Amino acid sequence: MPVTVDRVRSDDKLPAQTQVVVIGAGIIGVSAALSLAEKGIPVVLCEKGEVAAEQSSRNWGFCRTALRDPREIALSMEAQRMWEGMDRRIGEPTGFARAGTLFTCETEADLAAKERWLEHARPYQLDSRMLSAEETARLVPGSTKKWLGGLYTASDGRAEPSIAAPAMARAIQRAGGTVMTNCAVRGIETSGGRVSAVVTEKGRIACSGVILAGGVWSRLFSGNLGIDIPQLMVTGSVLRTAPIEGGPECTIGTADFGMRKRADGGYTIAKRNTNITDITPDSFRLFFDFLPVWRQNRKMVKLRLGKRFLEELRRPRRWSLDSVTPFEQVRIMDPEPSHEALASLKAIVARDLPAFRDMVVTQTWGGLIDSTPDIVPVISTVDALPGFVIATGFSGHGFGIGPAGGRLAADLVTGDRPIVDPREFRLSRYRDGSNPRPHA
Repeated sequence: MPVTVDRVRSDDKLPAQTQVVVIGAGIIGVSAALSLAEKGIPVVLCEKGEVAAEQSSRNWGFCRTALRDPREIALSMEAQRMWEGMDRRIGEPTGFARAGTLFTCETEADLAAKERWLEHARPYQLDSRMLSAEETARLVPGSTKKWLGGLYTASDGRAEPSIAAPAMARAIQRAGGTVMTNCAVRGIETSGGRVSAVVTEKGRIACSGVILAGGVWSRLFSGNLGIDIPQLMVTGSVLRTAPIEGGPECTIGTADFGMRKRADGGYTIAKRNTNITDITPDSFRLFFDFLPVWRQNRKMVKLRLGKRFLEELRRPRRWSLDSVTPFEQVRIMDPEPSHEALASLKAIVARDLPAFRDMVVTQTWGGLIDSTPDIVPVISTVDALPGFVIATGFSGHGFGIGPAGGRLAADLVTGDRPIVDPREFRLSRYRDGSNPRPHA
């Protein structure tokens, strides 16, 4: 596996019963389980592989409110507050720092688009503001690229994906929760029409609530329950550099790349507009669901027909709870990055930022992003199965809003007052005539 992730020691014994089982130990799952454990609610977090081994350690590490879909702004603001106090809360570092986020503008259309987003943000009293060309240049020292301006949010932060979720998982254990790694959940049992237990590869756990935070695996798991989540996978490619002197301190998003300074002085960098969507059988099943977002973002996503189509065609979509499942057959999704895109990325960054001309690339990796038709997550109860909550489809935004997204899922499974209004994140929006669309 090309990413290095802090290991979390699994608890040895699978509890016979608990109140809530959380499926998936990415940033959403650990945040949900941590919220429950801190309330004194018995919780078991089950992960088929290792904590944060998939997209939760492979993302860019942005913790931002800037340019969020308006439906996500309130949730991302709560997440920012939670990130700010996370190290104190769990007693371990997550690498979080407030460094600001800058989105540069190359054209008048870029400037106008950022101004339009500010209209959505103003009711929330964010500190986002437009910068002049001179102010933008000062935040990107030495750049040879000339921008017309930028959108800057000083309160935005960054954190270290490889250590954040594992640190939170250890805090769950200290708070009395159980963390089981290499323990795939095969399915859910019901009694009287509601959740009564989960069945794992290591045994059965009686429970009254389940949170599914399975990332790209959520659609497959739910499908075995007869629950349809419209979700597809997008592959992103990322590189990491050795420490670089003279690079920008703030997190940057340009038309060509996104960049975050790491705690070790190196940078995590990814190329914009080169994400790959593999054509799979689900691409045809969900064609009309995803057609609007594809039309809007077709210049940013490359379609590819390859081995993943055959892999998913052969993968069972239904199984019994006493048989080996796809979750045990593939413990960690480890997609190959686009080496062509990363080579282009190096050239572009070296061209625009002289400090990076001699950059040393220490790691490259690919990551699979769970995406929905409107690029907004599903954090929702399921009417057809009381006691079951879904938290998935974060569409590349999961790490930054993870603490609040997990907290909202925990509130829903316990019936507590939700941290934000959950209506925008309901699963039923895709089938109740709401016709949700991605924000421009």
